[in-house]
Amino acid sequence: MNALSAFLAHNADCVLVTVTEAKGSTPREEGAFMLVSATACFGTIGGGQLEFMAIENARALLGGKGKTEMDVPLGPDIGQCCGGRTRLAFQTVTPDVAAALIARMTAESESFAHVVLFGAGHVGQALALALAPLPLRVSVVETRPEALAGLPEGIAARAVALPEAVVDTLPAGSAVVILTHDHALDFLIARAALARGDLAYVGMIGSATKRATFRHWLARETDGTVSIDRLVLPIGGTAVRDKRPAVIAALVAAELITVLAGSGALTTTHGGKS
Repeated sequence: MNALSAFLAHNADCVLVTVTEAKGSTPREEGAFMLVSATACFGTIGGGQLEFMAIENARALLGGKGKTEMDVPLGPDIGQCCGGRTRLAFQTVTPDVAAALIARMTAESESFAHVVLFGAGHVGQALALALAPLPLRVSVVETRPEALAGLPEGIAARAVALPEAVVDTLPAGSAVVILTHDHALDFLIARAALARGDLAYVGMIGSATKRATFRHWLARETDGTVSIDRLVLPIGGTAVRDKRPAVIAALVAAELITVLAGSGALTTTHGGKS
């Protein structure tokens, strides 16, 4: 949301371009939008020639000559082969339009799925960076306050003494990714998360050996009442074996998006996460 507000603050004269109708195969859905000023853009309606045409018309409208509506067939005539049809509306941004847009995006962001990263080490920091642009509400929980320095804008930071206690406060459908600096702490957080049964994803960084160790520990500590079956360990899958933090982060981000979309927890964002 800060990026949207910043764009509007620095581009007082701009046009709101909104997809009002999307038929067939189209690059973006109805409701998708972008903002166009004389020198900059925010968001996207799908790219390609359609977007180039929209930007050109929006800038013409700023000069008093553009259209307020376009109906564009996405075919060979504009060099696109989607085969669908997109209708666009163009509206000069006034203070009321800007306020309504910010309110809309705020409401949408409040419905984003919660993703909580336990641990802000190398992989935690890389994963926070990978998740920051996505339509998610991401927070990082750490016992070491200094480790939370440098998180991307929009990522919430929480320094707590007992991270495992945070698990009980999460909304149903949240995703938990466990990557602390301490295996014992990992196990405590995972036990609390698996005991809930209503989280969309519970993942832990580690190996097959760590999973086996945790399985024995969990069975002993819970008398077999909490199952390890829903735990993703290792996170990020096994198809790519690369231990660089940025690569692990990319794999886990894709895994989270897939799981959250499948569970219905991933909401559609129209203007791009801000």
